[in-house]
Amino acid sequence: MDVTSLAFRTDLALLQLGGSTVEDRGDHIVVRTPHNPTFWWGNFLLLDRVPQPGEHEQWVDRFAATFPDTRHLAFGVDGTVGRASDLAGFADMGLHIDASTVMTATSVHPPPRPNDEAEYRRLTSEDDWAQSLRVRILANATDDDPDHEAFESRRVATDRATSTAGQGAWFGAFLDGRLVAQMGLATAGPGLARFRLVETDPAYRGRGLAGTLVHHVSEYGFGELGATTLVMVADPDYLAVRIYRSVGFDDTETQLQAERAPASS
Repeated sequence: MDVTSLAFRTDLALLQLGGSTVEDRGDHIVVRTPHNPTFWWGNFLLLDRVPQPGEHEQWVDRFAATFPDTRHLAFGVDGTVGRASDLAGFADMGLHIDASTVMTATSVHPPPRPNDEAEYRRLTSEDDWAQSLRVRILANATDDDPDHEAFESRRVATDRATSTAGQGAWFGAFLDGRLVAQMGLATAGPGLARFRLVETDPAYRGRGLAGTLVHHVSEYGFGELGATTLVMVADPDYLAVRIYRSVGFDDTETQLQAERAPASS
């Protein structure tokens, strides 16, 4: 399967860097992350096209056969353009549909109002990575998932291993030694580098930290990583999209996904 979506091509590259497996089955790709089985977007099917009417049930059945011990559903659909309505068949089956904005930059500039108070640097120490987990839990807080902290802990361990291997790096914004914003960037193909999880401690949002950090990390991508194109994926309705545009990112593609959380026990 020849993946045309820049978002999914870089997704697959980063997942493989983190230890996931990618199996090409012709009309779809199976992605597995054995070390984090509750990671929906580490255990999913990537379809080569939008399903036709009547095919959605077949894909749900195939997902169940492929992941018999998994309780969630997650489907990506390859392509560069699309709308949420393209996956109405999945929505009718109770899945949540995302049409995310894929953003790219071949150069960057500082944000209009940079934050000059924080220190911007790589995460290196045990304390840095412990703080990374804290920020990740705060930024993705959920009240109905008792396994959330363990899930995030596994993701932090994967990101740390990728950074230690020199395939990218994780950066943070620090105020008086406290990590308040973070993001990763990793090589994701020839000339490509992909941003990972731009996150800010909710208590420190609105201070220009994310935009300043994106600019700092982008310079690392163009310099040390030798990338010619930087890629990030964002919710088109989320405020952060304007932050990324403010430093030079442009809307390039749309990424289509459908997911359903495990049923409550």
